[in-house]
Amino acid sequence: MPIKTPICDFGQAAKSFELKSTNSKIIKLTDIKGENGTLVMFICNHCPYVIAVIKDIIEDCKNLEELGVKAVAICSNDSNNYPEDSFDKMIKFHKDHNFNFPYLLDETQIIAKNYGAVCTPDFFGYNKNLELQYRGRIRELKNLKPTKSGESDLFKAMELISKTSKGPEEQAPSMGCGIKWFDN
Repeated sequence: MPIKTPICDFGQAAKSFELKSTNSKIIKLTDIKGENGTLVMFICNHCPYVIAVIKDIIEDCKNLEELGVKAVAICSNDSNNYPEDSFDKMIKFHKDHNFNFPYLLDETQIIAKNYGAVCTPDFFGYNKNLELQYRGRIRELKNLKPTKSGESDLFKAMELISKTSKGPEEQAPSMGCGIKWFDN
């Protein structure tokens, strides 16, 4: 059963982080802050919902960069119980899909908890002041297939944010597999 993201908490500040990337660099929130907006995405390698939209994610991020919006993806899944989300497999996933944004490992899951991430994919769209303006889907899926082509909900929202610093009032939640939390 897919999990849906909660409603956007407009204005909530982005949480700082310092995580290792698949390029073995330490990346901070300030390193990826965009001039007109920042997109923080929680994804993983094996989720069928992520796989269904990964090409859209990459295309949107490429087009958003032209609008002054930068992006980062974070994997927070428990790779002990889900080895397909291991760091080595993250490196492969990053290369196989030719990511144009950093892919970071949240080894302790603290960043996912700080953000309140619940599923993969989970999108957090911030304005130039790092205030949350979007917490919705990339696009509608039916049977893990996009229902229409063209600009995605995510792209349209981030484009609006890049121009006005405000996100759309109406947002459809993202939906996906729950984050694989450690058994504590």
